[in-house]
Amino acid sequence: MDNMKVIAVDAMGGDNAPTEIVKGCVDAVNTRSDIKVMLVGIADKIEAELAQHSYPAEQIEIVPASEVIETAEPPVMAIRKKKDSSIVVALNLVKSGQADAFVSAGSSGAILVGGQVIVGKIKGIERAPLAPLIPTKTGVSLLIDCGANVDARASHLVQFARMGSIYMEHVVGIANPKVAIVNIGAEEEKGNALVKETYPLLKECEDINFIGSIEAREIPAGQADVIVCEAFTGNVILKLYEGLSSTLIGVIKQGLMSTLQSKIGAALAMPALKKTLKAFDATQYGGAPLLGLKGLVVKTHGSAKAIEVKNSIIQCVAFKDQDINGKIQQNICDEHKTE
Repeated sequence: MDNMKVIAVDAMGGDNAPTEIVKGCVDAVNTRSDIKVMLVGIADKIEAELAQHSYPAEQIEIVPASEVIETAEPPVMAIRKKKDSSIVVALNLVKSGQADAFVSAGSSGAILVGGQVIVGKIKGIERAPLAPLIPTKTGVSLLIDCGANVDARASHLVQFARMGSIYMEHVVGIANPKVAIVNIGAEEEKGNALVKETYPLLKECEDINFIGSIEAREIPAGQADVIVCEAFTGNVILKLYEGLSSTLIGVIKQGLMSTLQSKIGAALAMPALKKTLKAFDATQYGGAPLLGLKGLVVKTHGSAKAIEVKNSIIQCVAFKDQDINGKIQQNICDEHKTE
């Protein structure tokens, strides 16, 4: 099939590998006939997991890799020394063009380093940010950066805003997405040195819909479609978001089951409650793409279950169909050649 998308998946990465990773891949190919998965990792372990499932055999291929990069390993050293690790082998599949994308729940550091060193950045892109979709009252927003560039410069944040805007428009389908920078107040003169330097640069960008600053409390309400920050701030926002969501869900469930009266009420409210809680379940939105690379690299949560792996794989299809890398190259990088 000419429209078949080939996704290399790290079968050995994450807390639930390879069981949940393989199951997610099987679910993806059973859902979509235009996806082929290259499961990269220790072959006999992958085979044992696949044997428990039914799937179209032509849509899953095992690519052997004898080594595994553990989370605690220094990323640069691991990428250099473990050439036959599932992460390095899979990233090389993307680099060589044998795969359209790479998905992993493994070591964040190794994926970030490997993505930039092996796959490489698009010429003209200064830094590659991690950009997950986070649930909001109105749908989803893109948080960029959430973990790749702790010490970013103003020019980096401007590129993050522009790449994020392209992603939200063409992958998520939001026309003229609203872009905001994370700040401690709405006033332009507020913020640290980085925000104060970046704000006027974003105002000058004619190709984005910059609406100014956004405070953390405004993020869940969906007041911006693209939320721009450096990775330290972004990671704190993301982790607090995830922790608070899971805590609230637990507290709500506990409260509903506390008395006979509340249990009766819960039975009546459950269909609506499930729908509402599902909207704030981040796993349904897939992983975080590392934008600005020559190929697509997607990082999922280390604790990812099959549903998140499946959605991360399907997410890659929209990215490839919309030629996001081509649009980044054309709209952000090529302009520097004419300046």
